[in-house]
Amino acid sequence: MAASAIGNATEWFDYGVYAYLTTEITANFFPGEFGTLGTLLGLAVSFVLRPLGGIVWGPLGDRIGRQKVLSLTIILMGVATFLLGVLPSFATIGIWAPILLILLRVVQGFSTGGEYGGAATFMAEYAPDRKRGFWGSFLEFGTLAGLTLAVLVVFGLQTALGDQAMEDYGWRIPFMLALPLALIGLYIRTKLEDTPVFRELEATGEKEEAATGALKNLLVVFWKPILALFGLVIALNVTNYTLLTYMPTYLQNTIGLSSAETDTLATVGQVVMMVFIPLAGSLSDRIGRKPCWWISLIGIFVLAIPMYLLMAQGVGWAIVGFTVLGLVYVLQLGTISATFPAMFPAHVRFAGMAISYNVATAAFGGTAPLINDALIGATGDNLWPAYSMMIASAVGMVALIFVIETKGMSLKGRDIPGLAEFESAKAAKAAAS
Repeated sequence: MAASAIGNATEWFDYGVYAYLTTEITANFFPGEFGTLGTLLGLAVSFVLRPLGGIVWGPLGDRIGRQKVLSLTIILMGVATFLLGVLPSFATIGIWAPILLILLRVVQGFSTGGEYGGAATFMAEYAPDRKRGFWGSFLEFGTLAGLTLAVLVVFGLQTALGDQAMEDYGWRIPFMLALPLALIGLYIRTKLEDTPVFRELEATGEKEEAATGALKNLLVVFWKPILALFGLVIALNVTNYTLLTYMPTYLQNTIGLSSAETDTLATVGQVVMMVFIPLAGSLSDRIGRKPCWWISLIGIFVLAIPMYLLMAQGVGWAIVGFTVLGLVYVLQLGTISATFPAMFPAHVRFAGMAISYNVATAAFGGTAPLINDALIGATGDNLWPAYSMMIASAVGMVALIFVIETKGMSLKGRDIPGLAEFESAKAAKAAAS
């Protein structure tokens, strides 16, 4: 659990720190009229590189093992983030400063493309079949822990150092903290054997022997679960980036909250979500993954507009609205590791998870804040974030129809988990009718 979650926490600590230090990064690397655009490019480029990382790391993880790939990705992430913290500024080395920053973000995005899918696969394949939802939920606990730690570290440094010192040197400290986090994760991961599922594939000679073969096999044979996962990830990540990443900007622009107030709201909401994530995972072990997703998708579709209208009434109501949507969303977030890896057989699981997840995230997740902001500006309608979550939830509902329930199913072997049971049930139903 720790080996999987700490990489996710490191990844999202980096994203959170970069987002919350936009002003300081702009001043040090992108001075000038369009400086903020350069900083946002640094954030966006890491999302663009995630699909490439998934294409490379995913098949490799199915060939050489989950543990080896995860050890590589976490150290790449940690070193790239640390180097950003010690990078000379524009005033020192000129144009090379922003160029090197973008290159480090490229490395970070490329490594992240293998980190998330691998960590989810690693967690799912180690967890007991009947408690996969509960144990898998701690991967997303790590996500929120990383984001929350980023907020607390940045806020603490700004309070202790002041604005000028923060711009001069304080902004470097959070990035440098990523390296010890990554080293702890690397130590844990290198002390573990690979997953029992992968070791069984190796022992029986059933693992993919060539990464290119795994990729071709995945795209030709398993295109249905790829499309289904793609649709679920659209629903998951449009909501995620709208609710967790874009919300501070939205509330500052629409109801005039201060930066400190939005930080407080994000921290309170995320801590509440962290408390409930294991409960959501445990619930999926009892009632199934699909019922949890149906409740969440329908709930967001119904509640998005009312909660956004509520958030516009002031800071207290904003906390209530954010928390309500967050708790409904937790039923998706807390079941990712139990749901997504189980959609693929063991020999192409890492690749299927990494490629589908990262392509959908890059296309629809990372772009959600920019699209929401642009649509609000173009139409003057402040409810566009709610509309976007509703549209994404509708896409997720269509995809969920084609997902096989895998509660309690074994993840071993070269067959899709639950497929045989699904086909038997379908045949029995057809015979009865």
